[in-house]
Amino acid sequence: MLVKICGLMKKEDVAAAVESGADYIGFVFAESKRKVTSHEAALLAADIPSSVKKVGVFVNPTLDEIFEAVAAAELDFIQLHGDETPEFCDTMPKPVIKAFSISQQADVEEMNRYNVAHILADAPGADYRGGGGHTFDWSLIKDASQNIILAGGLTPENVSVAIAETAPIGVDVSSGVETDGQKDHQKINAFIKQAKGSC
Repeated sequence: MLVKICGLMKKEDVAAAVESGADYIGFVFAESKRKVTSHEAALLAADIPSSVKKVGVFVNPTLDEIFEAVAAAELDFIQLHGDETPEFCDTMPKPVIKAFSISQQADVEEMNRYNVAHILADAPGADYRGGGGHTFDWSLIKDASQNIILAGGLTPENVSVAIAETAPIGVDVSSGVETDGQKDHQKINAFIKQAKGSC
């Protein structure tokens, strides 16, 4: 089970995620309270071992923004949360994780138009695209044919159930491993243990 810890902004949080067994580390370049610059991401990424993949999260970016971040932080994946077309995804310099807000069957059908490395199935966002900390109706994606990474409202307490119900290839968490808006190292460790213990 792949585990992605997203929205990291501090060196010590990156280290805690890596030490706890995270497979992917996510840096948010889109508008968000967790947004980092390319320079900040480069500093955060400097000590991440090559076995842990670095993911840049974007919403409707320009190609220049993508290439700058990929070069600075040596990103391994590009996660797109906006209205990016399949054609735009095909132009990316790294494998793509395309995020979809899932609220109805039509959203699942839209996913199938994309030929990308992973589909990230998320709950509809609140203030920003994604990252709202809410779950969605998991039954909608039970029969999806894509390589699904499940996101949206996951916590150490519910991730095992989520995996059992949806059989994703991975799970993605940000606010679910925070306390008072800050990454909580104990929660990060507990989340990863629960997720990987569910395989």
